[in-house]
Amino acid sequence: MKIGFIGLGNMASAIIGGMLAKNMVASTDIIGADVVESMRQKAAEKFGIQAVADNAEVAKAADVLFLAVKPIFLGEVIEGIKASVKKETIIISIVAGRSLEYLQNAFGDDHKIVRCMPNTPALVLEGCTGVCANNAVNETEMELALKLLTSFGKASVVPERLMDAVVGVSGSSPAYVFMFIEAMADAAVLAGMPRAQAYEFAAQAVMGSAKLMLETGKHPGELKDMVCSPGGTTIEAVKVLEEKGFRAAVMDAMEACIEKSKNL
Repeated sequence: MKIGFIGLGNMASAIIGGMLAKNMVASTDIIGADVVESMRQKAAEKFGIQAVADNAEVAKAADVLFLAVKPIFLGEVIEGIKASVKKETIIISIVAGRSLEYLQNAFGDDHKIVRCMPNTPALVLEGCTGVCANNAVNETEMELALKLLTSFGKASVVPERLMDAVVGVSGSSPAYVFMFIEAMADAAVLAGMPRAQAYEFAAQAVMGSAKLMLETGKHPGELKDMVCSPGGTTIEAVKVLEEKGFRAAVMDAMEACIEKSKNL
C-alpha cells in the first residue's frame, strides 16, 4: 500500500510521524509532494520518505492520498491531479472548509473521498480528528482511514453537518487553550513566579485536568466541584470567572469560529 501526501507541512508531518511511530507503514511506502524545496528536503531527511515536486506523480502512485494544502490552493491542486488519481484510491482531505460535495464535484462522484479535521496536538500524537466520508467509501476502506488517522491521536466518525462544530471544539480550540495557559502563567508571574516555571505549572495543570476527565469519565462539573472547597480559594476564583462571563465568552468565541468555518 502506497500512501501519498500532497503538501508536507506541519499536519502532514504529524500524520507521517504517527504512522511511522505506530509501524503502520514503512517509510519506503510513503511519497509526498510540496512546491517548497526546503519542505521536501525536511520531510525526506526526517522520515526517509520519497519527496518530489510533482503532485501528479504522487497522485498516480498513491493507494491512499492525503490532501494537506491550504484551502485557497485546493482547487488548483485538484485540477492538476484529478486525471492521475485512480478510481480505487482513497482520497483523505484535511483541508478546512471544503465539503464532501465540493470534493466530489472536483474529482467526480465515483471517487472515494474521506473528509477529516485534525488539530495541531497531532504533532505530539495527541490529536483529535473528526471524520466523514462519501457513499463511495465502503466499511473496510473507512476502517483503514480511521486506522491511519488514529496513528496520531483519537479519531471519531461524525456526520458531515457537524464538521463545522468539530472545527470549533477541537480544530481551532488549541489556540483558546494556549491563551488560557498564557493568561494563567502571566498571573503566576505577577505573583512572583519565574516565567518558565509558570508556563510549566499552567500547562501541566491543563494536561492533567484533561487526562483526569478522560480517564475517570466524570462530568467536568463534578470534577470542578471536587476542587471547590467550601469557602476556599478555588470557589473564589470560579466566582470571578462567572462574573467576567468566562463560559459565555468561550461559547461566543466557538460560535464565531463555527460560523466562519461554514462560510469558508
